[in-house]
Amino acid sequence: MKEITQKMRDTARELLSSGQVALVLGWEKGYPWYKSAPTFIDKVEDVERLVFDEFCHNNLSKYLLDLAAVDGKVALFVKGCDSRGVNRLIQDNQVKREQLYIIGIPCPGLKDPDDAAGKNWGDEINGAVKCQDCRFPNPVVYDLLLGEKVPAVERGRETRELIERLEKMKPDERYEFWAGQFNRCIRCYACRNICPACNCRECVFDRAVPEWLGKANNLVENQFMQLTRAIHVAGRCIECGECERACPVNIPLMALNRKIINDIEELFGEEPAGLDPEKKTPLGRFELDDPEKFM
Repeated sequence: MKEITQKMRDTARELLSSGQVALVLGWEKGYPWYKSAPTFIDKVEDVERLVFDEFCHNNLSKYLLDLAAVDGKVALFVKGCDSRGVNRLIQDNQVKREQLYIIGIPCPGLKDPDDAAGKNWGDEINGAVKCQDCRFPNPVVYDLLLGEKVPAVERGRETRELIERLEKMKPDERYEFWAGQFNRCIRCYACRNICPACNCRECVFDRAVPEWLGKANNLVENQFMQLTRAIHVAGRCIECGECERACPVNIPLMALNRKIINDIEELFGEEPAGLDPEKKTPLGRFELDDPEKFM
């Protein structure tokens, strides 16, 4: 990954010095050593801060929502999941493709920072749960690709095994499982704030009039928030797993999102979100031959 890091710095230097872009969005090394945080580079002398390693988890596409006022193009580095987030925002008319310079990085899979805590650099570290179900490790949209494309590799079944276990439960048992999960939710909104598909300029949960969501932190309000958000991103979730990674109480949110994705693909065929910004999502269009068995 050192070679990719050097290519990132060289590319950023060229783009900024030539005036092709006004800002470069990437990752820099944070603290502790198993954290790599988003960084915003607008000066050539700062490009040496850029890195790419096994801990570049943040989906950078989300930050494009805060960069509308940038005077000039914005360059950003994208893994496969990040690139689907970019397409998500383009499809939702939140950003324009011509305002972006997208630099793709094939992703071999990231490491779990929680497992890295207490270990040293070079120790064996488990792969990140969010990468277990990755279907698109290579960027699906880019202007420049750094490195060779990598194959999609099955790295684990943690989420899929949980879904299979939930599907075998009786409805009451399934309710008790999710009630137990949502009862732990502290409503910090980290899942919403980090999600590229949650890109409404005004979120329904923030509205005071009418007040759709009460301020009290209890199971009823938590269920309303989590299930509303799950339906809101249904058919639009780009499977980056950031919601689950950011959750401070470790609610398995991707099991819920993945279950909905599985059901949509069973009904409408496989149409992963974030691949084609010109094509409407399965739940965003109507066809005369749509399945009706759920009605």
